[in-house]
Amino acid sequence: MQIYLDTEVKQFVSSLDEHSVAKVLRTINLLVEFGHRLNMPHSKKVAQSLFELRIRGEQEIRIFYCFHKGSAYLLHGFVKKSQRIPKRELEAAILKLRRLT
Repeated sequence: MQIYLDTEVKQFVSSLDEHSVAKVLRTINLLVEFGHRLNMPHSKKVAQSLFELRIRGEQEIRIFYCFHKGSAYLLHGFVKKSQRIPKRELEAAILKLRRLT
């Protein structure tokens, strides 16, 4: 499976500490390997065509992604600080998803 990263996602990942970057890359590799079959605890569906990669650790990192034409597109990433997904973060990912499809 092909993976495409939004420019902002690249910048977000590179801004993380070394240990977190390693965890993110490991989780992206799981997405490449398992695609649509990737489930909890690594992936969760959050909207009709939108999923989140879930990276656990010192920082709770989330990267929203979707599948489009046989590839996975990583749309938006953030450090999660509360139980709920912040509305602003979800809206940013949905906006990018709409531009893509």
